[in-house]
Amino acid sequence: MATTTVVVQQAPKVVPHITSWSTGLCHCCQDMSSCCYAFWCCPCFACSTTAKFGENTCLPLVDICGPGIMAAFGMAVCVPPVTLSMRVAIRHKYQISGDICEDIAISCFCIWCSWCQMNREIEHRQKFAMALNAQQAAPIFTTVPIVTTAPIATTVQPAAVVVSAV
Repeated sequence: MATTTVVVQQAPKVVPHITSWSTGLCHCCQDMSSCCYAFWCCPCFACSTTAKFGENTCLPLVDICGPGIMAAFGMAVCVPPVTLSMRVAIRHKYQISGDICEDIAISCFCIWCSWCQMNREIEHRQKFAMALNAQQAAPIFTTVPIVTTAPIATTVQPAAVVVSAV
């Protein structure tokens, strides 16, 4: 019986806990450049924020084109779908407290502030994630016995060939 040492590195266990937004909805003064960018070109700002989050860059354009297309088919849309879905996705990914009613109200009535808050949150969480990734976890060494058997020798005998003359 042979004993082999196997190195097993366990991932650290993360206990999820509910957090809150790192900044308030109307705290645009904390990041004036983003606030100005969102004010002067909100579609471009929304596209860049969506890209930072890892989604398709052109996704927020649905908020601009979507209501017009839906109105052409006779359906009124008052909630910008991408703004709402991004807000819910950010809350879910970063486990931020809140509910869908609050997200709908903010997406409808404070769209610029909502995109600014989401951008600040993404930047804050990415800086926080980089700080956590810089710390290396020490590997855990474990000795695991591995049982090996000797190889079994097999022989193959050629089959007999019978030739008959007629």
